Amino acid sequence: MTHLKDLPPQTVQFYATAPYPCSYLADQQARSQVATPSHLINNETYSALVAKGFRRSGMFTYRPYCDSCHACIPLRVLVDEFKPDRSQLRARARHNKLQTRVLDLCFVEEHYLLYLKYQSVRHAGGGMDQDSVDQYTQFLLQSRVNSRLVEFREVGSDGAPGQLKMVSILDVLDDGISAVYTFYEPDPHASYGTYNVLWQIEQARVLQLPYVYLGYWIKSSQKMNYKSNFLPMALLIDGHWVIETTRHV
Repeated sequence: MTHLKDLPPQTVQFYATAPYPCSYLADQQARSQVATPSHLINNETYSALVAKGFRRSGMFTYRPYCDSCHACIPLRVLVDEFKPDRSQLRARARHNKLQTRVLDLCFVEEHYLLYLKYQSVRHAGGGMDQDSVDQYTQFLLQSRVNSRLVEFREVGSDGAPGQLKMVSILDVLDDGISAVYTFYEPDPHASYGTYNVLWQIEQARVLQLPYVYLGYWIKSSQKMNYKSNFLPMALLIDGHWVIETTRHV
């Protein structure tokens, strides 16, 4: 019998999923390329995969692999060169008194209830507003890489943490911060999403990391338009990161 140490080391492999309905473009079919097995994707490997356009959903590391569509373009913000515009400065001023707390991934019922509220208002009918605790946990609280959960709360009258306003899941990579998912109080007069990206950019600057990865940008998707507001940015096009200094509309 071959000794265990003589077996060849496993390597990350890739497979393509069957087509499924696209979450972003109506009447489109999508496919993904998935990296496997998940237990081999440590932080170093994952960092390299993100730089090639992959993302993470729970334990699954994937990137778009559609047959005839290339609308999903990976986007990262250039931290050292980034300068907020007037709208972003207003968002920062509006919310900079929020109190943050960085945690390891963990289940908190208050977070889950805010998640359901956010989904029911911002993504009604998408199915995620009915997510069970298990679905929520598998989506956001399972990871084999360097992940963090960040709370954003108002400050109570006694200085103690007050009402929960936002929760962000992020990964700390070798070369940046990857924004996994953010949900927040669906107040139409607030700018929580913008403030969250600004906060991540500042955290990357403190950690001396050059990039904040914002996932996929789709020009024709209104939900994705905000990502091109953080300039300068770089788009992964044909395997190369191309710097853009003007907003795409």
